[in-house]
Parts: sequence; structure tokens; C-alpha cells
Amino acid sequence: MKKYLLFDLDGTLTDPKIGITTCVQYALHSFGIEEPDLDKLEPFIGPPLRDSFMEFYGFTAKQAEEAVAKYRERFQDTGLFENEVYDGIPEMLKTLQSKGYFLAVASSKPQVYVERILEHFDLKKYFSVVVGSELDGRRETKDQVVQETLRQLFGENPVDPAQVYMIGDRKFDVEGARALGVESVGVTYGYGSKEELKEAKADYIVQSVEELEKFLLRGSEELLNGNPDNKKINPMYQRIWTMVYSFLMFILVRNAVQYALLALLYQLAQSGASGGLVDLLILRDETGAYNGYSGDVSSIIAALGFIGGAIAVWSTAKMLIDKNKEDMHLSHLKKEGKSKYVLLTVATIGAVIGCNLLFELLGVTNKSEAYTEVAAQQYSAHFIVGILVFGFISPIAEELLFRGVIYGYLRRFMDIKLAIALSALIFGVYHMNYVQGVYGFLIGCLMAYAYEYFGEFKMAVFVHVASNVLAYCLSYTAIAVTGFVSWPVCVIFLVVAVVSLGMLHKQKNIF
Repeated sequence: MKKYLLFDLDGTLTDPKIGITTCVQYALHSFGIEEPDLDKLEPFIGPPLRDSFMEFYGFTAKQAEEAVAKYRERFQDTGLFENEVYDGIPEMLKTLQSKGYFLAVASSKPQVYVERILEHFDLKKYFSVVVGSELDGRRETKDQVVQETLRQLFGENPVDPAQVYMIGDRKFDVEGARALGVESVGVTYGYGSKEELKEAKADYIVQSVEELEKFLLRGSEELLNGNPDNKKINPMYQRIWTMVYSFLMFILVRNAVQYALLALLYQLAQSGASGGLVDLLILRDETGAYNGYSGDVSSIIAALGFIGGAIAVWSTAKMLIDKNKEDMHLSHLKKEGKSKYVLLTVATIGAVIGCNLLFELLGVTNKSEAYTEVAAQQYSAHFIVGILVFGFISPIAEELLFRGVIYGYLRRFMDIKLAIALSALIFGVYHMNYVQGVYGFLIGCLMAYAYEYFGEFKMAVFVHVASNVLAYCLSYTAIAVTGFVSWPVCVIFLVVAVVSLGMLHKQKNIF
């Protein structure tokens, strides 16, 4: 959440069309040029006037200066106030100011006019800094305006572009922001089209004042049992209880389904039934007595338990996933590049293989009886059955609980970094043995990070599924190869994971 917000004036805070176009019309008339259609003069809104007169009417630099002087002749007393504030702007500015944001205006319009307009519409009180161009032509380009605005905003402190958004409706706002290393938010309700903003490579694009406000305030809202804005109705203890309740329901339903199926199998065996499906499900000793069930059956029972647990938390998870998708959409208006998905995939592979090799080399996998028992159960099934159950069904079910519900709630009322760590810690404890607990915490952090980074729940599911499939395959293939289990190989994969995550973080800091 960035705290320093630079707003363009024309086309962003106010609609200046009548004032600007009639003054341009007035200036053109002095040169014997008649332009009755004000819509054709809209391109003058945004860029420096001198450039526009030269670009659109072929004026020389001297003629452009004369035209600007004529423009101002009418603008300073009349055109200045032929203007109106966009609906919702005062309310948005008031909210942002109350939340502790530092607001500034960075406009190519002469500063004296900018201040008079803001005062006229009672908007100046919201801005700690107001910067425009000078009447003599100094500080006219957008990058110069942005640079001066940043200087005044940060004062004696070092300027931190990573904490700043430049918000405007034209490509000039985007280009000025990029020149100073600042992310830009393009608004299409002004005079720049979505295509213009995309071509200028705006970092984000919003289509209304309402969407702009949600984008700037994203992460500061609360989601409280379907009523995200009412803390009185749903205080903190109720939100915590909802997470605890979902966790308990998942565990109880999962275990209840598994125990019920096991009891059913036992009763079937004791009934003396045999032949057909019964012989496939039940193992018998040489005397024909009940001797348990196969690894495949155990895995199928586990799968049905996970499905039952997923159903138990489905409604809460869906509500949170949908709400977070709506909110995260405002943080991901710019489509992520393919390279970022590749980096996440590489980071996942590196982390899974590196951690598995590390545990194997340290010998911790053989020291935990609880882990050995769990592993024996999972790997007792045929490969295809095991992959289906523990590579797809169980991770999807667990994601509904841990990233869908638990992280989905935590991210709404605490710092993102803490929410990621806490949800991963709960995920680790859930495994009930220290080997899977440590591994679950590390991979759990990666799952929540992927969810937050891409703004899509399916990315957390992807990391979980990929991790489980890869780990399951390692138990049957490469990890059993003596030469593969070595410190150099382990270090290489861990370094690959760290470097890939570092590159992702460098491209976009979600914290």
C-alpha cells in the first residue's frame, strides 16, 4: 500500500473541457483560424499548450508563444472556472487524507492556475503539496513537475519512488512517472483512452473514480463474515472463531468420513462376504480372516475424507476467495508477464527438490516415526492412485482451508508478511510431525506468496499441487538415486529457488 499519491489535475480531479477548449478556440480565432467543434480541441487537455499548438496547427515556436498568451488572456478570468469536479473526487480525497496518505497535485498547468482552481472548488485543503508549471515556461514537462513534487513531498528525506503513485489520464502522466521511476495509475474517465494508456505502458488502469478509490485503499478494508466494512457487527474474536471453526470442521468431517468408511469395510469383512468388489477392497490372510486393506483402498478412503473436509468449508472459502479476487483485481490491473509465471515455477521446483534433499541429507526423515508412518501409508498405493490422491485431491482440499479461509481472513486484518507467515505456520502444525511441519511452513509461505503476488487463488493451488506431485515423484525416482542426493545438488536447487523468488520480488514488491 503506497502512501504518496500524486494527482494530475485536468481529466483526473476535474473536467476542464469547456474552459480549455473555449480558450483554445479564442486563441485560434486571433490567428484567423475558426474551430467551432470543441470536441476536436480535446487533445489540448493534458499536454503543454505550446507543444499542442505546434503539433496540431503547425505553429512555429514564436506563434505558439503568442497563442499561449492569447489563451491565458481568456483563461485567467473566465476559462479557469469553466470547469467541474468529477463526482466522488472530494469524498475520495477526504477518505485518503483521513487514512494517512500524503496527497499532492502534479500538473503541467501553471501553478498559479492550479492553486486557484483547487481553492475555487475547495479541494486544496486535501493536498500537502501543489506543483504546476511556471508562466515563463519553466518546469513545463511532466517529468520536471513530478520531480519537483517528489522533492517537496519528501523534503530532507531521500525520495522513495517505490512508495509513490502518479495518477493521471494521459500518456504524459505515465511517461513523466516512468522517467522518475514511479508507478503510474491511468484513469480512463478523463481524456486519455485505455489504448493510449496501455501504449504508454501505464502500470495500472482504472475506469472510474470509484475503482480508483478502491485501488488506492485496497488492503485497508475488512472482511467480516460477508460484511467487510462493519467491525462492530463482527469484532476480532468472531473472525478468529470463524477460522478456528472452519479448521475444526475440516478436520472433523475429514476424519469422520475416513473412520466411517473404515468401519464399513471392517463390518463388510466380518460379515463373511467375499468375491467381486469385496475381494478387491479387503485383504485376507491364508485362513481367510480379515487382514486389513490395500494401500490403494487406504488412499481412496483418504481422498474421500479430504473431499468431505473440502465440502465442509466450501461456502466460507468461496465467499472469501470471491471477495479477495475482487479486491486483488485492483492490485493486478496490469496483466502479469509470462516470465513471472516461469520464475514462480522454477522457484517451486527449486524449493521442493532442495528441501527434500536437505532433509534427506540431514537424516531427519528417518528420525521421525510420525513422518515415517505417514510416508508409508501414502507410498503404499500404486503410483497413479497415489499421485491422484496426494498430488491433486488432498492439496486442492487443503488449499480451500489454508489459503482460501485462513489466509483469506488473515490478510484482511494484519500485515501481509505476518499473514503469510502465520497461515504457513498453521499449515505446518496441521501435519503433526516436525518433518512435514517445517516443510509445510516453507512451502506454505510460497503458496500464500504466489496467491498474493498474482492475485489468483489458483496460483496457490498450482504451487501446492506442483509441490506434492514433484515430492511424490521424487520418492519413486530421482531421490532414490545415490548420486542425486548430494550437498552440491541440494545447494544448487535451493539457490535457484532463492534467486527466482528474488527476481520476482524485484519486479513487484507485494509488501
